[in-house]
Amino acid sequence: MKLQSGSMVELHAFLVVCRTGSMRSAAEQLCVTQAAVSRAIARLEKHLGFPLFERRTQGVLPTTRALDLRQRIEGSVQVIEDTFAALRQASDQGRRALRVSTVASLGTRWLMPRLNTFQAQHPGIDIELRQSRREETSWVEDVDVWVEIRRPGRPWPSDIGARYLLGREIAPVCTPAIAQRLRNPAAVLRESLLHHTNFPGNWALWLDAAGVPSGKVKLAGGFDLASNMIVAASSGMGVAVVQTCLVERELSTGELVRPFAVKASTGRGYYVCTRKSVAPDSPAGLFRAWIQGVAKGSAS
Repeated sequence: MKLQSGSMVELHAFLVVCRTGSMRSAAEQLCVTQAAVSRAIARLEKHLGFPLFERRTQGVLPTTRALDLRQRIEGSVQVIEDTFAALRQASDQGRRALRVSTVASLGTRWLMPRLNTFQAQHPGIDIELRQSRREETSWVEDVDVWVEIRRPGRPWPSDIGARYLLGREIAPVCTPAIAQRLRNPAAVLRESLLHHTNFPGNWALWLDAAGVPSGKVKLAGGFDLASNMIVAASSGMGVAVVQTCLVERELSTGELVRPFAVKASTGRGYYVCTRKSVAPDSPAGLFRAWIQGVAKGSAS
């Protein structure tokens, strides 16, 4: 069947020009260029076979036929607009929001590369990712899920459920060139030992686990973000001791290597935290189950 009506683009342009009396004003309301409005009107006039507006220096004036057309179609076009607006609103209301707070380095290096799989499984959930705040009152009302570092001696609040994910163990990493010089674990003491300034004891923990006396360990460059320390290690500045989950990409490409298989436990690690009242089928509950499953298949 051959359609007799003009397109919706043309009809919208026509009606707005009628209401404003100006191609320019219509373009501003429709968020398009004046030329686009002019072309839409020209197509509609060609389709109908008669002019719709008289062009004047101060704008345009609808013809008698244009006024008749406006009266006939304006109500119907508005009904169509209202219908689609209602459908869009219902669709938007069906979406659910999820606010996730995470430690910066884990969020950037481990979580973000995997987040698309959660979105694919739950397209109706919109995630807002926030950086974790290191403070005693981090359990705030504007976050639904936290991924936090466990701090020994500091219990979780009674209304918070915390479940271990990964990152409890640490190991040294370095460039292949540096690794060639490391014949045994004690050899790292001759290298620049890069460390996280919040956890300066990590090197001593690993050396003890490797059977190397750590009493005379001398730390080199310090970093308050693991991401920056990893970049430094990748550039050959020294050997870094980190959670291997943070260097999965570098290890897979060979940019960094693990010179020794020995790992050491820090007793900390990353935990996913939610309020105990969270329902399993809520956005927070679904995210918690998803991230736990992903962590099981990741490097610890």
